[in-house]
Formats: sequence, C-alpha cells, structure tokens
Amino acid sequence: MNMTTTAPGAHDELQRGLSNRHLQLIAIGGAIGTGLFLGSGKVISLTGPSVLFIYAVIGCMMFLLMRALGELLLSNLNYKTFGDIAKDLIGPWAGYFVSWTYWVTWVVICVADIIAITSYVSYINASIPNWVPAAITVAVLTILNLQPVRFFGEFEFWFSLIKIVAILALIATGVVLLVMGFENPDTGTRAELSHLWDHGGMFPFGASGFLLGFQLGIFSFIGVELVGTAAAETKDPHRNLPRAINSIVVRVLIFYIGALTVIMAITPWDKLDPDQSPFVTTFAYAGFGAAAFAINIVVLTSAASSANSGFYSGTRMMHSLARDGHAPQGFALTDSRGVPRKAVFFSTVFVSSSVPILLLGDSVIEAFTFVTSVASTFILFTWSMIAISFIQYMRKHPERHRTSAFRTPFARIVPWIVLAFFAFILVTLFLADDTRLPLMFTPLWFIALAVMWQATKRKLIRDGRPLTAAVDLPDVGAH
Repeated sequence: MNMTTTAPGAHDELQRGLSNRHLQLIAIGGAIGTGLFLGSGKVISLTGPSVLFIYAVIGCMMFLLMRALGELLLSNLNYKTFGDIAKDLIGPWAGYFVSWTYWVTWVVICVADIIAITSYVSYINASIPNWVPAAITVAVLTILNLQPVRFFGEFEFWFSLIKIVAILALIATGVVLLVMGFENPDTGTRAELSHLWDHGGMFPFGASGFLLGFQLGIFSFIGVELVGTAAAETKDPHRNLPRAINSIVVRVLIFYIGALTVIMAITPWDKLDPDQSPFVTTFAYAGFGAAAFAINIVVLTSAASSANSGFYSGTRMMHSLARDGHAPQGFALTDSRGVPRKAVFFSTVFVSSSVPILLLGDSVIEAFTFVTSVASTFILFTWSMIAISFIQYMRKHPERHRTSAFRTPFARIVPWIVLAFFAFILVTLFLADDTRLPLMFTPLWFIALAVMWQATKRKLIRDGRPLTAAVDLPDVGAH
C-alpha cells in the first residue's frame, strides 16, 4: 500500500534538511532535560549517592531501546514516526494510539515548558506580567516551526550547546575545587570523593529508597527518543543515526553521572538544599557571584529547547496522522519547503493555552501540574510500543535483522528486558503518593482513543480507504 494521499498540486513530503551535527546535538539535547538543572537537588536528597546507579541503569535501558528504534528506522526509510512503525508492525490501531498519545504528550509538556519559562523570566525581571513571555514564546515557536527543518536543527544545535557548556563548566569547576581541597563555607567540610560513601553509604535509604528513585529519574530522559523523530528529516540517516544513538551512553556518563558525582563530592549529599539548584550552589562556592543568574539563563534556554522540540515532534506526528487518514487531511499537506504549515497552526492553538492558564492563577497551575504528570506517564506507553514493535519486527522480518548494518545486540531478549523495566517503573509510580492519582487517570485517555479509533475506522471504510497496516519499502534508489 502506498501510504501517502496527496491533494492535487500539493506536497505531503517532509525534507531531509538536518545534518549530522544537528542530529548529534538534538540527541544530546533530548537526553538532557531541565530536571538535571532544577530537580537534581530533590532527587539527590531522596536517594543519596545511589542516584548515580539510578541514572546509569536508566541510561543503559534507554540506550538499548534507542538501538532497537535505530534498527527499526533504518530497516525501512519510509518510517517517518513511531506511529508508522507501530502501524506497520503491530496494526493500524497501534499507529493511531501511539501517534495521538505522543502528540498530546508533547503538546502538554510544551505548555509546561512555556509556563516554566515565565517563572525564569520573572526571576530576572519580576515586573513583567507572566502572560507576556508566554505569548512571545508561543509566537517564536510558531515562527521557528514554519521555517524549513534546518532552522529547527540550527536552533536546537545552539541551545543544546549552551546546556552542554554549562554542564562541562560545572564538572571542570568541581574538579578544580576537589584538587584545591576546597572547604565548604556552609558545612565546614572539605571537597572529597569520599563524601559519596561516608554519609550513610551509597544506599542510605536502603533498597526501597533506591527503587523508588527510579520514578524520579526516568522522566529526566523524556526527549531521548527525539532522535527518532528527527531521523525522518536527516541527511544520510544510515550514517548519522547510528552515530547519534551510539553516543547516548557516553553522554549519560558525562552529563548526568559526572555532574552529580562532582556536586556530591563538593557538598555531602545530606547537606544539599533540595529546593536549590545544586548547579547554582556549586558555582557560587567557586566565587561566581552571578551563578544564580547564569544558571537561570541556562535553564531558560533548556526549557525553550524542550518546548521547541515538543512543538516540532507534535507537528510531525500530526502530519503522519493526517497522511493515514487518522486526522483531517489538510494536516498532511506541506509547503514547497516541506513544512506542514496547517499542522503547525493546529499545534499553536493548543500550545497557546499556556497564556490563559497563567492568567487564571495558581490553582489552575496546580491542576495543570497534575495534567502534566498524566502526560508524563504517556511517554512510557510510547517507549513500550517501540519495544513491542521491535518484537514484531523480529518475528515478521528476520531477514531484515540479519542484513541490518545496525543490528541491535541480543535482539531476542533486549525488548523484553526493556518492557520489564518499564513495568517496574509503572509499579514505582503507583507506589509514590504524588504520581499514583495521575497514573490512575491515564486509562481515561486510552478509553477515549478507543472510541475515536472506532469512529475513524468506520469513516475510512466508508471512504473506501484500506486499513492494511503495511508501509512499503522505499525504492532501491532511495537508499
């Protein structure tokens, strides 16, 4: 089946306008969330030094999942999104569920990032009304995403670079303080690596504290799958995608484990203020008076980067839905530069909800925090469907796996290990008080999707459109 339906005189093809450097930095930016800058103090206070093992385990699991995703994407260059993969390998309903769930996840996270940006701007200048930076951010996101995809890549390149420089600067500063034997003015302790095990051991809260820490750490990795979304618009994906995916483990080791090791070596973990960014305090100890302001700028750009990535992913997923008849056909059309303009404007409408939310007050923001917690659990569904798709791929297309230049290691057991890990994460989410209620509301979304799918399926049948899930392989020349 040809998966495209093009209106006369219109386009419905995305363009491969992302270079290797764009894809590399998008992958890095996706793996470094604002949680590292803002939330790491809280994670450390609740888990102690065992947070290093938590991030190491999660990083390894995400690497295995991304290897499977990379092999899937390269097995058929007509796969443009996770929805295409699920549709082809599991069934049309799976593509529908994955695409809509991923779209709503990123739209909500995008709104959350915009609200976060307003708080950072308020820190810099409290006299600016909250709705002003929100409205400006929505306008900038819309304008950026109406440009050819290389503009998105350029924006992400530089904003990801800012995050990387900030983390490397922290690690370098921490190493200098360690070598100098720096004495912490607040705690009276010297900077030493032994702080990692001298304050209650590596697992101060025992097995329960360690295991519950995973539900805090997992969401720092939301966005690591963006490398898969961007692959559809990447030049030479057979060369560039493996390079981006294979570097994920190194990034996790350097950016997460390296940074947190340095932080806890300078200040014992039980002396850190969970309400303060440990990045700010570490730079402040080094004598950088403008540390709070500088990190605030870094976190602002990190949130802007995340919002832009979410907006980009949402529009591409909407484009894919429309191509399959799972959303209004107009969203499938692209302009002469390969930009799905109608999908961009549709996402703008929903992202603009951040402005009235900010005008309505704190109680609504608290409710919105609840909604974002629900949306965060949706990402586990998307990741799980990638693993299930790989299981189906191994069953249906063993010859593609045998001839793949980017074969997943231990391919028969990797998806099952990843799925078991995600099931464990769901259990920890259910056990934690602040995430239990949002988790219990997520079935409502899938019930609504099931109803919508039945209506969509009837319309497709009525219009004479086939429901077959197959996504054709590209012509040989496309490789």
